[in-house]
Order: sequence, then structure tokens, then C-alpha cells
Amino acid sequence: MVDCYNAFTMVQHCNADHYMEGETMRIIYEKAFVQYKVDVVFAGHVHAYDDFWTEPQPSYSVFREASYGHGVLDIKNRTHAYFSWNRNQDGYAVESDSLWLFNRYWQKIKMGLFGSSLSSSLIAIILVLSLAVVCHGGKTSTFVRKLEKAIDMPLNSDVFKVPPGYNAPQQVHITQGDHVGEAMIISWVTVDEPGSSKVVFWSENNKEKRHAEGKVTTYKYYNYKSGFIHHTTIRNLKFNTKYYYVIGIGHTTRQFWFVTPPEVGPDAPYTFGLIGDLGQSYDSNRTLTHYELNPQKGKTVLFVGDLSYADNYPNHDNNRWDSWGRFIERSVAYQPWIWTAGNHELDYEPSIGETKPFKPYSHRYHVPFKASNSTAPFWYSIKRASAYIIVLSSYSAYGTYTPQYKWLEGELPKVNRTETPWLIVLMHSPLYNSYNYHCLECETMRVIYEAWFVKYKVDVLFAGHVHAYERSERVSNIAYNFVNGICTPVKDQSAPVYITIGDGGNLEGLATNMTEPQPPYSAYREASFGHAIFDIKNRTHAYYSWHRNQDGYAVEADTMWFFNRYNHPVDDSTSAHS
Repeated sequence: MVDCYNAFTMVQHCNADHYMEGETMRIIYEKAFVQYKVDVVFAGHVHAYDDFWTEPQPSYSVFREASYGHGVLDIKNRTHAYFSWNRNQDGYAVESDSLWLFNRYWQKIKMGLFGSSLSSSLIAIILVLSLAVVCHGGKTSTFVRKLEKAIDMPLNSDVFKVPPGYNAPQQVHITQGDHVGEAMIISWVTVDEPGSSKVVFWSENNKEKRHAEGKVTTYKYYNYKSGFIHHTTIRNLKFNTKYYYVIGIGHTTRQFWFVTPPEVGPDAPYTFGLIGDLGQSYDSNRTLTHYELNPQKGKTVLFVGDLSYADNYPNHDNNRWDSWGRFIERSVAYQPWIWTAGNHELDYEPSIGETKPFKPYSHRYHVPFKASNSTAPFWYSIKRASAYIIVLSSYSAYGTYTPQYKWLEGELPKVNRTETPWLIVLMHSPLYNSYNYHCLECETMRVIYEAWFVKYKVDVLFAGHVHAYERSERVSNIAYNFVNGICTPVKDQSAPVYITIGDGGNLEGLATNMTEPQPPYSAYREASFGHAIFDIKNRTHAYYSWHRNQDGYAVEADTMWFFNRYNHPVDDSTSAHS
């Protein structure tokens, strides 16, 4: 039997068109192809038989030609198959390229693509190049965290308590409700009956009460049925103003408050908190408490994905979405969290009949994606004070021609840096990662989008996914090419700083296995739980600090002064200021 795998985007090719677009797919699936001895992979996308190709021709490329044609795979028996490629210009009897394929399962005979000496030479060259990439790295923290297992809090923990009273609103959370900060989406759950989706609100300076009506939704997941999920947007808010809001009816109303951001402008100071991969373990509670008590006082959390980790429980127990909502209410009911979807929000599990990705997440956590002309809630943008924040989805289609690609291609040129000088990107999977965990998982996204991040001078990109902390230098790898050996990130003052903040404290624990030696693009890394603060001072300067959970609130384990890439693009790297 011959196994044939057909991929639309080529996993490996040496034509300059669509070069490396399938790199992440290769990294993820190639090992399985080898393990299960796939005989041949057929692909298209590149309009050639492998005129703009890379030079010199790489060793893995046996034959390439820019002509139209077709191929024929003629399976003879369990051990042999004959492949031929026929260009259109030739007579039918002409085979421009041909190969006898020996079945990988039945006929384990080398097809002679590489001689042994050549293979050894190639391995040696690749090894030398790899060593050249990683020498002279930054700082790996000497801090040694006690390696106890992360333990989830039991459902009877105080942080999960249901508020008293019949049908009392619970799991209250808020996020920005428009593009500029004059609206807020207020969400909550009632469990006994739908109740009312009305929000009554008033400002601290004006006691006149206003109200807004929202909508209620429910969903089912396997054998779980959700409570009644309410989403109400309150609009026409004044900037820099404290508002109170009340939800619920009768004797079970609940009151909360929030503060709107300053009006969008280049010198509007603002402080963001950074949290990712939180979960609901005891370490998660330490992270949230540590953030809440930090004297720098973040005003809005930029959350980089992986919320409840409900998918880690049997049958993706959605009761853990409810407990997580009650757990974080103490923060997110009073200050907006800006949501990014991670892999643990997918909740895709065909074995129990659940085949709609992001079902619980998209029902529970609404974002103002339509305000930025996005077609889906997984990629969108907002302005807040002097920052322009772009949220991307690592787990939605992002390749050329996809809706996310088209949206980002149109979104980046819209950013007015004279109005919002700080350009921040959020995504879940990191583009640069020197831990062995999830290494290179987002390589295709980097290949596709990194040139745009450099062109438009993104100041910083925050990600999670890796359960540890890391901060990069300003580097780019736009020339990355495994054919000619140019595969080393180089310093680039137009590039963003890449920060991994996936250290929220979830049940899966810390990623402690790092690549060694530390690569030069990595300025600081440490396997500890914690949170970060990004404190924008004005149009030119922002102060960044990372805080591990074990330290007192005044301790900053890692810090950096950011110089804005548009207004003050001088070298702000660790090496330049050490």
C-alpha cells in the first residue's frame, strides 16, 4: 500500500514564491510523517515544478523546473510504484522527471538521494550553523524556584463562591466596547432564570442614572448546559471618569465600578497589566493577588490567552468555565481585560461530538471586533489612551488570502502614530521562543507577519503559550532562508521586543526546559510564575517590569525602558544599556 498525503501549501520547497509558508505545518507534522513512513507528499500552491527559485539549488531538491504539466503515480504492487512528471510541451511518451518509489513499509531500500558522506557533511554544516545562531546569548535568571507541582484549587474554595441570593449575577466581567474607549461591554451569568439584561449606570460626577439593554445567550457542550449569559454594551461614556453600574433585579442586584481611559492622544499616560495562561490553580490565585496588590496599579489587563483550562478536565468540564469566571471577577468586574484567544479556548473535541472551535469562549467573552472591521472576534484592534492594540489569533487561519491576513494587511497602515504612538500586538503563541516547549510552533506566522511588524515599527509583541517568562532584544529574521544558511536573527531597531508572559500559574506547571546555550536574541528568561506591567509615560517613553510571584511587590525581576519606535527610535536594548 502506498500512503499519499496531499497538502495545499507545500511543506518544503525551494521556489521563492510562497517560500516557507508551510513551515509551521512542517515542524508540527513532519515527525509524524517520518514515524508512520509516509511514502510521498504531494502539494501545489507554487506555480512551477519547483522561475524565481532559490540559488544555489539546495541538496534536498532533486529536480525542479518552471513549466506547466501533470504527474502520474502508477502503483505496481505493495513494494513498487512508478512516478513520472510530464510537461505540457512534450509528447505524451516523454517523461521529464521520473522516479521508482520503494514502499517505506514493505521495501526499506534507500532511493539514493544522498550518499553517506554527503549526509554527514550536511549534518555537520547544519550543526555548525545552529551553534552560530545560539552563542553569545542574554541572561538566564539564576533564580531557582521551588519545583512543586501546580495544584488546582478545589471547587469549594472561597475564590469560587457563588454570590448569595436567588439568580444573583455572577462571573461579572468587562472589556472595552468600542474602538476608542467610550463604551464598555458588561457581561455576567445568571443560573436560575434569564432575568434582566439591563445595566443601570451613572458617573461619579453626575448621579443621573442611565440604563442600557443587552442580550442573553446560552449554549450546550456535551452534557453541560450553560447558565444565561448576558452581554450589554453601555455607550457615550466620558473619558477619565469613574462610573458605577448595577446588574440584576430585586434583592439580588450587585454594584460595581470602573474608570474609563483618558481621551486618545499621543501623551496620554496609561498603565497596562500583562497576564497569560492563568488557569485556576493555587499559583493562579497567587498571580492574580500579586497583580492586584502591585503598587504600580495596572488599569487594564492585556490578557494573552488560555483562560480557564476547562479542557484539561474530563470531557472539557464546562463547570470550570463557571468557576474561573467567579475567580477572576474580583479584578475583571472593575477593570477591563482585553481578551486574546489561546489554544485552550478551542475546546474542539470530536470524540464527544464537539466540533465547533471556540464555542464556550465565544459565547462567554465578547469583544468589539466589528468596531475595527474585523470579520471574527478572534482578531481585532482598539485604541486606549496613547496605545493602539492589535489582537491576533494563533489558532485561526492566518496565511495569505485568509480573512485574518487580509484584515491585518489593511489594519496596520491605518495606525496613526501621531495619535497613538505605542503600537502593541497581542497573540497567544510566541514568534521567538528559546524554551524547548512549543519551540517553532508559530514559525509560519512569523515568516508571514514579521516583515509587517518591522515595516510598521511595532513597539512590543506580547504572547503566552510557553509557561515561563522571556524577553527578547529587538531582532528580525526576515532574511531567514534554510537554503543559503541565513537563519540568524539580527539586531533591528525597527523590530518589536518579543515578550512571553505565559506564566500565569495554570495546572500544567512551568516550562523549565530551555535551549542551551541561550540564543543572542533572548535578553532575559526565567521559569517562574508572575505578571508584568507596561507603564506608558508619554509619546516617547514607557517603563516595563516583570514581577515573579515569590517576590515582594517592590521587586522587579526584569525591567526595561522602552523608547517609542516612531517618536524616539534609539537603541533601547539590554546590551546597549548594560
